[in-house]
Amino acid sequence: MLHHVELWVPDLGRATRSWGWLLGELGWTQFQDWPAGRSWRLGGTYIVVEQSPALTADRHERRRPGLNHLAFHVAGRDRVDEIVDAAPGHGWSLLFAERHPYAGGPDHYAAYLEDTDGFEAELVNSG
Repeated sequence: MLHHVELWVPDLGRATRSWGWLLGELGWTQFQDWPAGRSWRLGGTYIVVEQSPALTADRHERRRPGLNHLAFHVAGRDRVDEIVDAAPGHGWSLLFAERHPYAGGPDHYAAYLEDTDGFEAELVNSG
């Protein structure tokens, strides 16, 4: 079981708005809050966004070695579509729009979202 994931972000306020909205839509609840970070929890797993003074860049690049994306279960295609429709108002843009919602293949109904800082979240229809 995954314990937690920590994302270092260049702008905590921006990350809190985008990730806080998305995670809330997916059923996660705010867990911790401190001057340089915030976390959300679902079950025994939590996700952290933190603005560390040790950052060496101002944008995440998912195509470089390291984290490419986080993928989340979403109950139903309608729910995936609802989140995609609302996502631009919360700092997310749709990746692979020309192939959406089958960018992962003909049997994989999903949305691939990217936030302003270059982090990707995949929303996978899980029935």
